[in-house]
Amino acid sequence: MEGIVLIFDFDKTIIDCDSDEWVVGGLGGAALLEELLPTLPLNTLMVRMMSYLHSQGKTIQDISDCLKTVPIDPQIISAIKTAYALGCELRIVSDANTFFIETILSHHGLLECFSEINTNPSFIDDDGKLRILPYHDFHSSSHGCTLCPPNMCKGLIVEQIKESILQEGKRRIVYLGDGKGDYCPSLKLVEGDFVMPRKNYPVWELITSNPLMIKAEVCEWGDAEEMEEVLLKLINMVLLSAQEEGNFQAMPRLPHEAFQQVLRVPH
Repeated sequence: MEGIVLIFDFDKTIIDCDSDEWVVGGLGGAALLEELLPTLPLNTLMVRMMSYLHSQGKTIQDISDCLKTVPIDPQIISAIKTAYALGCELRIVSDANTFFIETILSHHGLLECFSEINTNPSFIDDDGKLRILPYHDFHSSSHGCTLCPPNMCKGLIVEQIKESILQEGKRRIVYLGDGKGDYCPSLKLVEGDFVMPRKNYPVWELITSNPLMIKAEVCEWGDAEEMEEVLLKLINMVLLSAQEEGNFQAMPRLPHEAFQQVLRVPH
């Protein structure tokens, strides 16, 4: 069986902002965030900021309401829904947190499109404060990657995803991201996979500065319109190739003409 696994970063990839900065800034903590940003790892900083917002009387409902105002382009929504409708498996690998991501995706009717969300776990404690934990407990041991922040190595997560999907047969991976943390997982992809770095963002700069390090095919994008166009073309190409080879079984076999143009699902 052959299929397509799409792995998305979240901040500045699915949404067009940094969700941490959006919430903290929207609830009056921007000055403290800017002051502490140079002194703490981001995950540790967000633990501190959630405590600060709680001390200022901000509630989980306030955070939720703020998250529902996060900008997400309609063409991103359309691309995700179309990819899901075509039988792709969609996953998220993000250094945000579960509450932020699930709240935003649910608000836009996208949560059910994703089979797995790999991010920093979070929960609401007995005092009503949002608690954010590191994906990797770096206080007890290091993940050993020098390219990634201490709380999360996205490369290790992508390796785990690759191991899990091997049991289901051959799968093509498309990875979409923008930040420095998306460089390590890009290095884990192989020939036949695709990496979609956002143009003029840190991961794009790292990839283009030494392109021979990347084994996957690089397909850049700049905005939501271009991301949708590039992603759906890749999906279309893989589906056509797989059907012509007679080894695509993840979807019912369709006439060749049906794949000539991928129709977008309205958001």
